[in-house]
Amino acid sequence: VQLVESGGGLVQPGSSLRLSCAASGFTFSSSSMLWARQAPGRGLEWVSGIYFDYTTYYADSDKGRFTISRNNAENTVYLEMNNLNPEDTAVYYCGMSETAVGIKEGDIWGQGTQVTVSS
Repeated sequence: VQLVESGGGLVQPGSSLRLSCAASGFTFSSSSMLWARQAPGRGLEWVSGIYFDYTTYYADSDKGRFTISRNNAENTVYLEMNNLNPEDTAVYYCGMSETAVGIKEGDIWGQGTQVTVSS
């Protein structure tokens, strides 16, 4: 299994970013995919998840600002983030899991991409 995130960077408050995660080594179209983040000094926090049937779930703190999507033809999952604020600064990780909600032992994660929101 390989998960490779991209799309992070340094942006100003109020900006948008689109993260991508290229997946390989497993049957992507039938897998649940996650996004999680880890801010400095904090634990891994679940952000969003999407089931194989495109059903989506979001953490309450991000609902309305973030949108998760997937392209099964390209084995890619995305996280569109709008109206970013400094509290969104973190390393964002793409994951493959048995379910789309929460973080569980056994989840498989990529190497992460840094998102920094600062003026």
